[in-house]
Amino acid sequence: MATGYKDYYKILGVDRNASVKDIKAAYRKMARKYHPDVNPGDKSAEERFKEVSEAHEILSDKEKRSKYDQFGQYWNQVGAHGAGGPGPAWENFTFGDAGDFGERMDFGREAPFDRMFESLFGKGARGAARTRRAPQQPAKGRDIESEMEITLEDAFHGTKKAFSLGGRRLEVKIPKGMSDGQRIRLAKQGEEGPAGRGDLYIKVKIRPHPVYERKGDDLLLELPVDYVMAALGGELQVPTISGRVTMKIPPNTRGGRSFRMPGQGMAKLKGGGRGDLYAKVKMQLPEVISDKERQLLEEVRKVRGEP
Repeated sequence: MATGYKDYYKILGVDRNASVKDIKAAYRKMARKYHPDVNPGDKSAEERFKEVSEAHEILSDKEKRSKYDQFGQYWNQVGAHGAGGPGPAWENFTFGDAGDFGERMDFGREAPFDRMFESLFGKGARGAARTRRAPQQPAKGRDIESEMEITLEDAFHGTKKAFSLGGRRLEVKIPKGMSDGQRIRLAKQGEEGPAGRGDLYIKVKIRPHPVYERKGDDLLLELPVDYVMAALGGELQVPTISGRVTMKIPPNTRGGRSFRMPGQGMAKLKGGGRGDLYAKVKMQLPEVISDKERQLLEEVRKVRGEP
């Protein structure tokens, strides 16, 4: 994440009071425009795409957006307790067992628990309470949950991601077919404790794709079809997540019609195989037509007997 200040609202072209729906809509529009697949070899478009993705990541997340609005360029340096406060508890504290809490608070003064026992039962109760305390079993550290954002392509192919946590460099394997919100467990990689580390859970967040919409193991896309091909039929190259395939467009195809392409959707997490791809026809009309095209269309209108 870049550390210099960036106006994420300006990058997405939205107002600071924009809703999450407006932010996602703006992201989809700009991501589709600057996506590397649409601009192969264009470094400027690639950098713009990264900026747009970064802005969407921050502004679509309620907690990150709140910090960004409040602290600007320093938002990512703010801990869990606000500006100047400590960072995440698992990075800054080591939690001992509950039995020694009173002693760790007693720096030459009466601890709060001591004063409480004394006020209720007299001074003798304080010593009795300590002598009767049962020994505590060593406990392992707490479990930690973190979030990792990946692309739809990462979820399709499967991948490995390296990251740092508390000065440690870790790696997580993302299996094929992961869905948004699913978790991956890394055993004994959580908070350190007297009896060992807890576990680390990575919650997967899949970035919205500029072309595909995911529904379970299926993918949906809008397929622009020229009005002439829609009327006469033909063949069209359809982009799938694993490459382009040829699809036949039958004559007299209407806008809004969906075509199912079996086995061209997402990889399945369990059982292998893939879901389906549904291509929804979006009628594409030319912005400008030539005189010859206009003449031919006039002939078609006469043949159809339209006024």
